[in-house]
Amino acid sequence: MTPRADIAIRTVTEDGLREWTRALSTGFLRSPEVTDVELEARRGGFLPGRSLGAYDGERCVATFRSFPQELSVGAGTTVPADAISNVTVSPTHRRRGILTRMMTQDLAAAKERGDVVATLIAAEYRIYGRYGFGPATWASEWTIDVPRAGLDPRWAGPADGGRIDLVDAADVRKLGPDLHARLARRQPGAVSRDERWWQVNTGLVRFGESWDEPFYAVYRSAEGEVEGLVSYEADDKWDAKQPQDTADVNWLIATTPAAERALWEYLCSIDWITKVKTGWRAPDDLLPFFLPDPRAARIATHADWLWVRILDVVRALEARPYDVTAVGGCRGLVLEVVDEAGFAGGRYRLEVSEEGVGSCTAGVREAADITLDVRELAALWLGDESAVRLAALGKVREERAGAARTADALLRTSRRPWCPDIF
Repeated sequence: MTPRADIAIRTVTEDGLREWTRALSTGFLRSPEVTDVELEARRGGFLPGRSLGAYDGERCVATFRSFPQELSVGAGTTVPADAISNVTVSPTHRRRGILTRMMTQDLAAAKERGDVVATLIAAEYRIYGRYGFGPATWASEWTIDVPRAGLDPRWAGPADGGRIDLVDAADVRKLGPDLHARLARRQPGAVSRDERWWQVNTGLVRFGESWDEPFYAVYRSAEGEVEGLVSYEADDKWDAKQPQDTADVNWLIATTPAAERALWEYLCSIDWITKVKTGWRAPDDLLPFFLPDPRAARIATHADWLWVRILDVVRALEARPYDVTAVGGCRGLVLEVVDEAGFAGGRYRLEVSEEGVGSCTAGVREAADITLDVRELAALWLGDESAVRLAALGKVREERAGAARTADALLRTSRRPWCPDIF
C-alpha cells in the first residue's frame, strides 16, 4: 500500500485529461476505455484549475471536479456556488484520506473566490456530511398508471386556449434557456444551466458514439408565451397485441401550473402509452392532483437530492427571502454554528424586517437561541427542513425554550425547494 504522503494531489491539465477520465470511469464502474469522442466532449467543458486528480506515481487514482454555478434562493435572487461533481476514488486506494484532501483544497479555493455555498448531488448518503454538507432539497419520482388515472381518453389539447407542439433539438436550445431562467428566478433550489448543458442534453455534444434523440414538446399559452418544455423517450412493448409502452421523462420544466397540467395530460394521452415515469420532481409536486385519481401516480423513489455546504453564513442568510406573514412577531434568532473545518463557524444574529429582508450579523456576543452544525444549517437554509424535527432527532440543540419553533417560522417556506437537475 502506497503511503498517504506519496499520493500527490495535482491540478489536472488538458494533457492529463485522458488519464483522469480513465480514473473517473474506473471509479464509477464503467469501462475504463476512453474514446476520442468522450475525450473531445470532456475537453470542451474543461475549466483550467477546477479539476483535481490524486496520483500514485503517474497513475490517476481519484478524481474531483468543480465548476461555477448560480443557486436560486427564490424571489429572483441567486448566490454563487461551487458545484462539485465527478468525485471518485479507485477501489485500490480507499480509506487513505484522498477525498478529504481534495475536498479541503477545493472548499478553501471556493471560500477564497467568494462562493457563498458549495453544492453536489450525493451518490451515497453517508459521505458528505463529514465535510459540512447537508441535504437541502429532496426529490420524488412517480410512475403513472395511465388507464387508472381517470383522464378523458378523448383529450386532444389544453382546454385553456394554449397549445402543445412537438419541436426538435434546435428549437429546445433556442427556447429552453429563457424558460429555465424564468423558472429558476422563482424556484428555490434550482441551479443554473449554461449553454453547454443545453448542448449536452440535446445531443449537440455527445460522450458516446450513439445518441438516441428523445421527443421534445413545448407548451405555449393562449397568448403564445412559452411556459413549458418536456423531453421524453418511449419504449416499444406489446403483450398479446396490446400496447404496454412507457413514456420516460428526462426532464420537464414549466413556469405555470397550467403548463405543468397540460404537459402531463399530453404525456398521458399519447396512444399506446400505459405508464409514464416522471423523472425527479419536487416532493410536493402538483402532479398527482392533476389526475382525477391521484392514486394512479405511485411514488417509485423518494430521496435526498441537492446537498449544500454553506461557506458564508452572513451572505447565505441575507440572500434568501422571508415570509413576514408567517414570521409574525418572531423576527430575530441567534444561531451558534459549529463548523469543524473552520469555514463558517461562529455566532450569528438573524433579523428579518417588516419587508421580509434578512440582516445577519457575525460575531455577536449575546446568548445563542439554538446551536447546530453547519450541515444542519444547510438543510434548513432553503426552507425544506424543520428545526423542530431536527431538535427531536438531537441534531439541533435549543438553548432557549421554543427557539426551534422560531427558527421554523423564520426559515421554512410554503412550497418545498426543488432542484430539477443532476450534475
